[in-house]
Amino acid sequence: MKTAFSSSPSLYPPLAESVMERNTSQKEIILDYLRRVTSHPSAEKVYLDVKNKLPRISRGTVYRNLKILKEKGKVLEIPTDVSRYDGNISNHAHFICQECGKIFDLFDFCDDCKILKNKKTKVGKINKYQMYFYGQCSKCKNGRN
Repeated sequence: MKTAFSSSPSLYPPLAESVMERNTSQKEIILDYLRRVTSHPSAEKVYLDVKNKLPRISRGTVYRNLKILKEKGKVLEIPTDVSRYDGNISNHAHFICQECGKIFDLFDFCDDCKILKNKKTKVGKINKYQMYFYGQCSKCKNGRN
C-alpha cells in the first residue's frame, strides 16, 4: 500500500542541475577573483585574498567552491606540489619555474596546438588538453630571485 509520503519517481522528478547547484555570491566572487589575477594562486591564497572582501567566508567554503568551479570547467587546476588555480580557461600552456615555483601563461605556443582539439586518435577523441613546461624562469636563470 502506498502512502502519501512514499517516494515515487513520478511524484518527485529529478531536480535540474542548475537547481541542485546554487550559484552563490561567494562562488561568483571567487570566480571573479581568479579571472582578474594572473598569479595562479593556491587555494589558501584565494581564501586569504577573498577573505578581505568577505570577512565571514570560511576556508572550507573557498576550497569547496574551487572544487566545484574546477569540476564545472570554469577554472583550471594546475598540479604542482600545492594545487594552483587559473581563471583563464582559454587554450594555453603553462611554464612552471622549478626553482621559484612561479607559473607563467604561454599563449603563443597553443596556436599550433589547436590541431589537437577534436582530433581522433587510436585511444579516443581529444576534447581538451593542458600542457605544462618545466624549467628555470629568466629571473632565476639570471640570479635575480
